[in-house]
Amino acid sequence: MEIRDLLQKDLMIMNLKATTKAEAIDEMIDKYVASGVVTDRETYKKGILEREQESTTGIGDEIAMPHAKTNAVKEAAVLFAKSSDGVDFDALDGKPVKLFFMIAAPEGANNAHLQALAKLSGLLIDPTLVNNLKSTRTPDDVLKCFEDAEAAKETVDANEEKQSSNVDADGKPFIVAVSACPNGIAHTYMAEAALIKAAKEKNINIKVETNGSEGVKNKLTAAEIEKADGVIVTADKKVAMARFDGKQLLNRPVIDGINKADQLIDQIENNEGTTFHSTESNDDTEEATDGSFWNEIYKDLMNGISHMLPFVVGGGIIMAISFMLERYVGQNSMWFTFPNNIGTYAFSFLIPILAGFIAQSIGDLPALMPGVVGGFMATQAAASVVHTTSVSGFIGGLIAGFAAGVFVNFLKKAFKWVPKSLEGLKPMLIYPILGLLLVGGLMFFIVNPVFAAVNAWVTSFLESMGTGNAVLLGTLLGGMMAIDMGGPFNKAAYAFAIAAFTSTKSGNLMAAVMIGGMIPPLATAIATTIWPKKFTQQEREAGISNWVLGLSFITEGAIPFATADPLRVIISSVIGSAIGGGLSQLWKVSVPAPHGGLWVLPLADHKLLYLAAVVIGAVIAGAILGIWKPKLEENK
Repeated sequence: MEIRDLLQKDLMIMNLKATTKAEAIDEMIDKYVASGVVTDRETYKKGILEREQESTTGIGDEIAMPHAKTNAVKEAAVLFAKSSDGVDFDALDGKPVKLFFMIAAPEGANNAHLQALAKLSGLLIDPTLVNNLKSTRTPDDVLKCFEDAEAAKETVDANEEKQSSNVDADGKPFIVAVSACPNGIAHTYMAEAALIKAAKEKNINIKVETNGSEGVKNKLTAAEIEKADGVIVTADKKVAMARFDGKQLLNRPVIDGINKADQLIDQIENNEGTTFHSTESNDDTEEATDGSFWNEIYKDLMNGISHMLPFVVGGGIIMAISFMLERYVGQNSMWFTFPNNIGTYAFSFLIPILAGFIAQSIGDLPALMPGVVGGFMATQAAASVVHTTSVSGFIGGLIAGFAAGVFVNFLKKAFKWVPKSLEGLKPMLIYPILGLLLVGGLMFFIVNPVFAAVNAWVTSFLESMGTGNAVLLGTLLGGMMAIDMGGPFNKAAYAFAIAAFTSTKSGNLMAAVMIGGMIPPLATAIATTIWPKKFTQQEREAGISNWVLGLSFITEGAIPFATADPLRVIISSVIGSAIGGGLSQLWKVSVPAPHGGLWVLPLADHKLLYLAAVVIGAVIAGAILGIWKPKLEENK
């Protein structure tokens, strides 16, 4: 099969009308559905969106290659679309995308289809082809561009093998590489082509093993690995790593193989890689030590956050509406209690869902239930082994999620001996019961008691301070509201302010904690608005919601950001919240209400100063976060 068989004229959009990423995806899918290539629109779209969540397919240089492999595709095809103005597609270089190649592959795509897809993907690293495609006007022009590119490549490759089996015969430096991505129908082969091209330009021999839809191709031999100066792994899925034991190795996402091939080869030749050590010689899933461990943690966190966000946004917005209504209808009105209870119920799932889907990312479906229960325990002020009560909040939820995943993976290895006739017992009995006991025991005997002790110490410390130094106390309380956003520090600060409020009827300290709790979500809203390219699409959408959540004193809106990037988010939030809390006491602001955020502004003393403390603290925190956070592509 040739590329022209995949690039059909009736599957080309020469003037894409979409102006957003979502619109572009829908417009291209509609074309597929109309042509009959895609038989189930929603199933195919789900596959496209799931691939985008793993990492953007906007590879840079104004190109995007969204793709999916599902049983909703009738036959393999590539849809070409061209946008004259460009579309913000979350591309890695931040540039709008003008050329789209949406790939549709059936679950059982044959080798001819897959080889044609690999060939097309490899051609797209040619800058001449890309520039020519940008000036095309008709489908015939597009086909002519690819025919010319194929002919040029065949001429260049006519007298040389793509990957020589006797790579060290000429005395040139030699590198081996592995390229792989989850679907294996585009990025795998673009990275392969880019690495080969870069090595050739540097007069270096290279052999690239691909792990795509066709399976493993150009498999590296033990002799080739032994001779190599170093190893480059550009993969978004696990590949056999133990064979590289003792070699200089770079482990990077597959997109780096496409966009940073020159840099990766230079790093190997300059001995800037990490010496890889495998703990087990037959462990095919062993990861490299130069960052892949943290990449896995980040992916696990993102799985939890993406499932938690709907609860944050939906519950938070409804709860904010209830606070607005409360001013007019009162606390006892059904119009307040109904939306407030709905929002509260949604919020009660935040930490359990976060923990459960972190666990699922690590240990698959068997880890989901222990993770959810462990996360739920982190939110419940239940008596623990030390006979005290406390919640561990989102920090405890993170511990529960990762622990559940690790425990279930341990159980999978521990019960490998179970005969096949009893395999059904493992997911039905062994993993749920033992996994839950292990996670529950960890939370009951260790995590919650530790946080209970922390809570007791913090409360005692605050009580010892008294109210003699109001500004210092306001600064401390405001900062504590942002440390763990619902954990023991946050609860202790809020409880201390409530105690002062109920005993003295003074709302001074209540102003400090309310401002401190409003600032973290407002800071993330500010940062995502001013520095959008430093945040994912999901984070930008959550940032919009956080304007409302922050104004409503719903600190939990910042939890997804704090979970994904705890150091930057928490430190910037604590600084801003501490400043806001201190200013409230310096200006003698008083808020005679235990909740409501800015919706209770009419009740506050020194209303403008209350507003100023919130704005100053939020702007400082947002600016620190936005400036400190690196560009999004550096986090990939």
